[in-house]
Amino acid sequence: MAMEGGAESNYNSSTESQLVKASPRKSPPPPPSQDHEEKATYVKFLLSNAEAGSIIGKGGSTITEFQSRSGARIQLSRNYEVFPGTPDRIVMVSGFLDDIIKAVDLILGKLMDEFYAEDGGEVDPRSKFRLVVPNSSCGGIIGKGGATIKSFIEDSRAGIKISPQDYNFPGLHDRIVTVTGTLEEQMRAIELILFKLADDPHYMQSMNAPFQYAAVYVGMNYGYGPPNRVGGRFPNNRQQNKVAPPEVGDNSMTIGVADEHVGLVLGRNGRSIIEISQLSGARIKISDRGDFLSGTSDRKVTITGSQRAIRTAESMISRKIATVSVRE
Repeated sequence: MAMEGGAESNYNSSTESQLVKASPRKSPPPPPSQDHEEKATYVKFLLSNAEAGSIIGKGGSTITEFQSRSGARIQLSRNYEVFPGTPDRIVMVSGFLDDIIKAVDLILGKLMDEFYAEDGGEVDPRSKFRLVVPNSSCGGIIGKGGATIKSFIEDSRAGIKISPQDYNFPGLHDRIVTVTGTLEEQMRAIELILFKLADDPHYMQSMNAPFQYAAVYVGMNYGYGPPNRVGGRFPNNRQQNKVAPPEVGDNSMTIGVADEHVGLVLGRNGRSIIEISQLSGARIKISDRGDFLSGTSDRKVTITGSQRAIRTAESMISRKIATVSVRE
């Protein structure tokens, strides 16, 4: 929740460095207006794996309680489904606006208490909360000449920063809106942002694909060099390395890529394989160095997803290798 890389917009709160003294537990933000409270919408944000575990609770007890108390639906991506460029999981809270705000308040309050509060502290803990917002909706938050975001900052006293669009990950159309402050400041800022987004018809289109960032499995140790061939195809009834079970209805296939030629498939910092995964919709795992297909020196590339996603991913990998073969 507290980490964000990359450049950000210059919109920031002049009060971000202030510490506000108050009671240990804050009162909730003002309730939504009558015009908004019956509007169904959603909010997406990022949490570390440890924070996500805290929200789920033992046997799912915490998330079940929060859903019951708020009336909102809370969904988390699986621990290997992360937001591109981060190690963090995606959370989506959906429902009516007032229910969403209650759920986010419960989630943030728990995280503040467990990860940011100091024993005996006389000031309210502060943290960063990262919302995931479609690029097409960020203009509405900024407003003409930055007027809207400045008004949100003045109203909430929270710091609000919008990251630039990240072109390092093709197919990624979301940006990070970081809200910094105490729980009360963050909740007021989130409420203002949600009211604005709920009126944006483009924003609702992303609700149907909450975790569209395809998971990419990559071994920690891998070789570099231009590949010149793809090995045989080995359909699997189950994933060989059991990193995560495929979803019901998913298929799995393993192809071989020469050990010394894996680098181009991965790309610099894993960008090529991320692009293939995002565009195809398949999940891809490359075995660690030394883990070869039986009787070969080929690394195992396991592709999991629908048959169409697998075919698309395999074709994209083959095309990358074919272009290198032509150059050689």
